[in-house]
Amino acid sequence: MRIKTWVRAACALLAVLLLAGCGEGGRGGRREKIERPQYDGEIPQLCEPAEGALIAVFDTSLGEIRAQLFAQDAPLAVQNFTSLAQEGYYDGLSFHRAVYGFVVQSGDAGGEGLGGRTIWGRPYPVEYSGRVRHYSGALCAAFSQDEPVSGGSQFYFVAALPGEPDEGLRAQMESAGWPEEAREAYAQVGGLPYLDNTDTVFGQVYQGMEVVDAIARAETDETGRPLEEITIRSVTIASYSAADAAPAGSAPNG
Repeated sequence: MRIKTWVRAACALLAVLLLAGCGEGGRGGRREKIERPQYDGEIPQLCEPAEGALIAVFDTSLGEIRAQLFAQDAPLAVQNFTSLAQEGYYDGLSFHRAVYGFVVQSGDAGGEGLGGRTIWGRPYPVEYSGRVRHYSGALCAAFSQDEPVSGGSQFYFVAALPGEPDEGLRAQMESAGWPEEAREAYAQVGGLPYLDNTDTVFGQVYQGMEVVDAIARAETDETGRPLEEITIRSVTIASYSAADAAPAGSAPNG
């Protein structure tokens, strides 16, 4: 309970800061190239997928992103996403939001981030298992502000910088009782721990994080919308094969 209360307070503060324009998505924000460390722990979310694991391959105008999907932890989000992808729903959609050091977001057929749909024609609940978190590279269902449900077809990739959360926030996480391995993983790869328990994590980038970062680094207007359109050509649902793994020495989440 202490963790959930602290997380909600942190999320409220984050929302205030972003609405006040303190995010780094608008013009003039930092756009340095991001160097990501290789994860050396044992949290399954951040390791190479198992042979035959369910994956999504995003073919974008800036390159390919591959993410493993967590049907055990977020069955509704995965079912919704994979079904929409197989329908071709995401083909041709743009990334309507790119906030450097935060997230890149897509999945709205209207292109404005104001809409979307589910395969059931109604919202579905936020799913949280405690096994998957908002580490950098996490694939998440965008949250609806109107009610405690996930946001239909919209999704985002976490693009937090290495070193975030900072030491102060990690100390608060320790005081709130966060598991040590989760705190260490956040310290190593970066992430948005204040979104745990609020949005559904249903996947994790294991190859192509540099593409996510390239989207996040795009020049944007004051709302965080890229000035040059960045599109999803297609999303393919497949099974992981080691033959398609990233070259030796590259980070699973990058």
